[in-house]
Amino acid sequence: MNWKLCELLKIKYPIIQGAMAWISTAELAAAVSNAGGLGIIAGGNAPAEIIKKEIEKIKKLTDQPYGINVMLLSPYVDEIMELVISEKVPVITTGAGNPGKYMKELKKIGTKVIPVVPSVALAKRIEKAGADAVIVEGTEAGGHIGELTTIALVPQVVDAVNIPVVAAGGIADGRGMLAAFCLGAEGVQIGTRFVCSTECTVHEKYKEKILKAKDRDTVVTGRNTGHPVRIIKNKLSKEFERLEKTGASIEKIEKLGAGKLRIAAVNGDIENGSIMSGQIAGLIKDIKSCKEIIEEMMNHMTKTYESMNGICK
Repeated sequence: MNWKLCELLKIKYPIIQGAMAWISTAELAAAVSNAGGLGIIAGGNAPAEIIKKEIEKIKKLTDQPYGINVMLLSPYVDEIMELVISEKVPVITTGAGNPGKYMKELKKIGTKVIPVVPSVALAKRIEKAGADAVIVEGTEAGGHIGELTTIALVPQVVDAVNIPVVAAGGIADGRGMLAAFCLGAEGVQIGTRFVCSTECTVHEKYKEKILKAKDRDTVVTGRNTGHPVRIIKNKLSKEFERLEKTGASIEKIEKLGAGKLRIAAVNGDIENGSIMSGQIAGLIKDIKSCKEIIEEMMNHMTKTYESMNGICK
């Protein structure tokens, strides 16, 4: 198959690894890139000196294309963009806004810009601003989410823009990949499945929580703050639910969530920490290398496609 996304990013498989703060380190990103996908280092709210160290590390771990995720609401966003430009990072994905103001300088050095969007309207604005592709993320995804589902949103964005569309949210195997391509996507972004990889440096208890999750074990917290987040149910999610039901202030709810991802991902506190995970967690039953995960997905997609052809005949 000839994938436009692969040609654009110079990768073997149309798979982008999702950016997850405290999880998507150089080790994970390099493993995905070495396996033929596009590994992404999560910028989060980290200062430029931290991201610089991750870039130095990934350059030692792989000679393949990689990317940095830049959160446009980060207090260090300007410093991060200066770093991206000085280091000539091959690809950036962006979240929480429109990267238009940085586009001219990024284009000068050949960096591919792929923003994450939750709506058709933003996808159109992003395309006009000069983006090379868009990642369309459905509400099934883990972490910060929008309202629309992947299956409803992807084809609408595909019809609205002329740049490649990458589907994200609710994809963890070859069946999900094939479904995304049937919707018109040129690639997929996968996060939760890569958390359960041998190269991911997240705390083992975080991985175990995902492996034990069932289909209804994720919940969305913080809807009334305007920044909803999907996590796996635990003591923290119950406290979020209590505060929201009792009409607690937005400030109090946001304070509860502050720093909670780190204590889960780094310290392994899976009861009081935020275990961000997509609804697809119930499909994940093992820990494998990124190479094994990607090859399994591609083979699964091919077999599913062949099976569909047999049914149609």
